[in-house]
Amino acid sequence: MKIQPASAAFTVVLGFLAAVPYSGIDINLPALAATGAALGTSPSHVGLTMSVYMLGLAIAPLLYGPISDRVGRKPVVVFGLVLFVFASLACAAAQSLPMLLICRAVQGVGAAGTTTIFAVIRDLFDEASGRAKIGSVMIAINVVTVIAPTAGAALLAIGGWRLIYAAQAVAGLILIPTVLYGLAESAKFDAANRIAAFTVLKDYLRIVTHPVSMAFILIGAAAGSAVFAYVTGSSLYFIKVAGLQPQQYGMIFSACSAAVMFGAFLDGQLGRRGVAPADVLTVGLVLLFVASSTMLVTTLAGLSPPALVTSLLMVVALAFGLSMPNLMNATMQPLPDIAGAVSAAAGSIQLGSGAIASGLVALLFDGRSALSMAAVMAATTLLALTLYLRFTRSAGRPLAT
Repeated sequence: MKIQPASAAFTVVLGFLAAVPYSGIDINLPALAATGAALGTSPSHVGLTMSVYMLGLAIAPLLYGPISDRVGRKPVVVFGLVLFVFASLACAAAQSLPMLLICRAVQGVGAAGTTTIFAVIRDLFDEASGRAKIGSVMIAINVVTVIAPTAGAALLAIGGWRLIYAAQAVAGLILIPTVLYGLAESAKFDAANRIAAFTVLKDYLRIVTHPVSMAFILIGAAAGSAVFAYVTGSSLYFIKVAGLQPQQYGMIFSACSAAVMFGAFLDGQLGRRGVAPADVLTVGLVLLFVASSTMLVTTLAGLSPPALVTSLLMVVALAFGLSMPNLMNATMQPLPDIAGAVSAAAGSIQLGSGAIASGLVALLFDGRSALSMAAVMAATTLLALTLYLRFTRSAGRPLAT
């Protein structure tokens, strides 16, 4: 019996699928030093496993999206999960850093197959219900990000770093039959519409030239870059500058993830009460910029105690939770026939821009303050707000759908 799209179980399954790419990052964070010791290399070199994993996440959706528009969402998700399982097992068995890097890149390619679930939402739900469903999926993603670092530390203590990858393989194995037997195909595709390089390029040309979809893709990428800057910069600031213990930092990270969940939940409640998505998105983007720029100003003034930085990061997280369901929904609405390609383009551009923001934070880190994090976050949130205001003026209405 198939899981009904309107049910809570359907949302939970989509949430777990959407969390697969993120779980491959957070659960491995506590094991970098142990992995380096086991393979005879430094933790900083092992950190490259995160980079190659994210590279796979950024590139693979560009192929998965158009394929899912032509053969369906389920085959792509199942293929990605199978690849994720085998790559996770290969990571667990790796005996050298080069082999681990290769396996992590393949693992990222596999995990990227689950990013098509946002196209599933576009297939099955209208604008209002799609906005609520995306918000619920974001809550599920952040539940995983809250528990993943703690779970990784526990698995590391029980059986070492290889057990973490084995656990990821088990999670993928559980999801495969769930997708195969629990989810119906959602895509409405034409079987005669064959996959070809020209048609794929044509789809992406439609996306980058579409004034609404591309505008919201860029706005979402700029807003998402602020979060990537926070993820990189917060660990550098709180542990290396403020001197907090990893466990204390973990609590701050979890609190920010909870703030994202609350923002997504609040957006859903506002939607049910008839509040326009444009109003919520405007408030969210303004909050993102105000909190980030406040952090930059206080840091430049030498007034950035951990408590203040934590409070401002939680406001950023709350604003991100408010904004992203509306941004994703607005991105997907205009091109329903190639929703998979739209989802892929949005995810790849956001990951690419996020990687750049993350790299800038690490490169500019002065070892004494949160300046690099605050500066990059202020710049990216200003860009997101400026793009949105420019788009609303040119479109003549606050949120085109």
